Amino acid sequence: MRRSTWRRRRGVLAAALFAAVSIPAVQAPAVQAPAGAPPKTGAVRTDTLWAQSLGVAKSLTVYLPPSYGSGTKRYPLLMYLHGRSGSERDWVTAGRLPQVMDSLIAAGLPEAIVAMPDGDDGWYTTWASLPDAACAADTVRKEPAATYCVPWPHYDDYVAHDLVSYMDRTYRTRATRESRAIAGLSMGGYGAITIALGYPERFAAAASHSGVLSPRLRIDAAPTDPARYGRTMSELGAGVRHLWPSLRAVFGADTIAWRARDPQVMAERLQARANAGGVRMPALRFDIGVNDTWAAQNRDFDAALTRLAVPHTYAEYPGAHTWEYWRAHLPESLRFLLGVVR
Repeated sequence: MRRSTWRRRRGVLAAALFAAVSIPAVQAPAVQAPAGAPPKTGAVRTDTLWAQSLGVAKSLTVYLPPSYGSGTKRYPLLMYLHGRSGSERDWVTAGRLPQVMDSLIAAGLPEAIVAMPDGDDGWYTTWASLPDAACAADTVRKEPAATYCVPWPHYDDYVAHDLVSYMDRTYRTRATRESRAIAGLSMGGYGAITIALGYPERFAAAASHSGVLSPRLRIDAAPTDPARYGRTMSELGAGVRHLWPSLRAVFGADTIAWRARDPQVMAERLQARANAGGVRMPALRFDIGVNDTWAAQNRDFDAALTRLAVPHTYAEYPGAHTWEYWRAHLPESLRFLLGVVR
């Protein structure tokens, strides 16, 4: 598979280790199945798994491809993570993932199982501190305290270990790194990229739509400013805007903890390990709407990966932080992941 870096630069192509390609400002093409009979449809089911890393039982939505009910074939495993204030049903109800998968399969792409877990508002990472023991039930989704208020918030371990193990023993997955990939939107985009970078032995690829991918970036900082990353908690808070209460609780109250959870820092550390041998960098793809609040963060992450010579694909399109944008570009992340896993 050819890996390239797509970047927007003032009409010139930047010389880099991997070719850079400008992205036209057009909507993603609609997924079209061959003419004739309607595409065969997969099945969607809801499971409950015990998440040892969290200490609670969690709900899980699973898409099974059209041929799953017949034969003994095994399939690659994709994971799609929801955003903040979302749920494990979002990619089905708002994203229409089952219909998109059915259409892609009908058009000739390989089948895969897709797991969509409940990630609360945990940012898919290990929290810097334990939550309040007197936590009340979620008031956004009306989820009971028994599943929303986890006693040990290791959300990255929950996805990379508990969820992977559950899927491998419950469904006919191909239980190898080369057959697993992960994606998400917004908070889930951050989670997909950081989990793939933190657990490269588990995932071969990761994709992000509208992710929070440079959380330490100062608001309105120039791309070449050497002091563009927050050095105080007030600067970090200003940079993440309305996400500050959520991220402060998860990332911690000091800049060292924030740096440890920064996708750029994680990529730099993993690339050093990969250069030394013994570990492989996952294939990475991320995109953002040009009117999205987090567009500058995605551009900064793109620039950081380019400096590190980390192969990746980056694209910008018209749009904002909305389900209209995510539905339009879901086929692209699916095509990317299905082109990597085997």
